[in-house]
Amino acid sequence: MVSKPSTSISIIIPVLNEALLLGQLLNYLKKNSAGNIKEIIIVDGGSTDNTKQIARKCSAIVLASERGRAKQMNVGAKYAQGELLYFLHADTLPPKDFDQTIVGAHEAGFETGCFRMKFDTKNPVLKSFAWLSRINHTLCRGGDQSLFVTKDLFGHAGGFNEDYLIYEDSEFIRRLYDTTKFKILPQWVTTSARKYRQIGWLRVQFHFAMIHFKNYLGAGPKELYQYYQRYLLQ
Repeated sequence: MVSKPSTSISIIIPVLNEALLLGQLLNYLKKNSAGNIKEIIIVDGGSTDNTKQIARKCSAIVLASERGRAKQMNVGAKYAQGELLYFLHADTLPPKDFDQTIVGAHEAGFETGCFRMKFDTKNPVLKSFAWLSRINHTLCRGGDQSLFVTKDLFGHAGGFNEDYLIYEDSEFIRRLYDTTKFKILPQWVTTSARKYRQIGWLRVQFHFAMIHFKNYLGAGPKELYQYYQRYLLQ
């Protein structure tokens, strides 16, 4: 009997001036995958450092896009050849054999999901917030947890809403929750707490909570971005 070929994954990473982290991430992905990766797609939003050169040196596919994570991720998804799309931030490291875990979830019937998350810090408050990522509710979702979704479902859902310059991950995931069962994988991705270090963990967490609250009350993408610009953009 001929065995069924394993489901292939396209990793899509939106970037803007990520030269300090990108090489580390790409080398990590190669060393910690189980062989289901079809391609790694770097979608650049106009970097002025050597992000693109590093990506090419690491044998990643480099695509150009207008700036904006939603636009960049849609560009990557349109190009992708894998049956599963895996959206990952440049400052986030997935667990060992992450690709096999994702394929296993897909083979168990799940079309979309994410990992739990932890920060690269021992800060007890951030550890508490990260603990909430195990809860299967839209309020506990975010792009730092990474996201897998079948390419078919991504197309049916309409992709990321490009009106959102922030909160695009949460808005898209909320639509996925409305159409299919969302899987929280038991392993953790490790994401950088760099914004918390730069601005202060209390300030960042408070204003992110306010953005969630404003969205819950019906604020649109323009209002959310204006709030982000005022309090969190540096």
